[in-house]
Amino acid sequence: MNGIKLISTGSAVPKKVVTNDDLAKIVDTNDEWISTRTGIRSRRYCTDGESHTSLCLAAARQALERGGVTPGEIGICLVATVTPDFLSPAAACLLQKELGFPEDTICFDLNAACSGFLYALDLAQPYIDSGKAKRILITCAEAISRLCDWTDRSTCVLFGDGAGAAIVGAGEGLL
Repeated sequence: MNGIKLISTGSAVPKKVVTNDDLAKIVDTNDEWISTRTGIRSRRYCTDGESHTSLCLAAARQALERGGVTPGEIGICLVATVTPDFLSPAAACLLQKELGFPEDTICFDLNAACSGFLYALDLAQPYIDSGKAKRILITCAEAISRLCDWTDRSTCVLFGDGAGAAIVGAGEGLL
């Protein structure tokens, strides 16, 4: 293993901010109960015009721009998520099309939530080491608010929507 380095990152969150006080209006809870147990005071939820795909695109575009990486340099597009907009096509394929990655770019989704970025880095390593890809876009995103049980205060207070993206390549500095 030669190691991989972090080239750039990007992030995206929906516009709608939901506070603990907002949640207290729909479930038996309050700001003190949530914040002392979780440290969370607010989270973001997708609303009209926002989606898993739009969050992925915004985060990925930011990472590409920050890293000075062109679409043609991306050899693999990997999306870690459990809440894609569609089961098929994969979220990674939607990114490939919208971002203009070459047709031979390897694209796939990884069904992983909280640990998704770590699993994605682990998957990226052998592709970088083997030379099959020089640059890999890893996007981790969730739009979990659409799946929450709004009657269960032990879980609905924990989750929000958002996306993060990272571009990794060969080199020392990460793994």
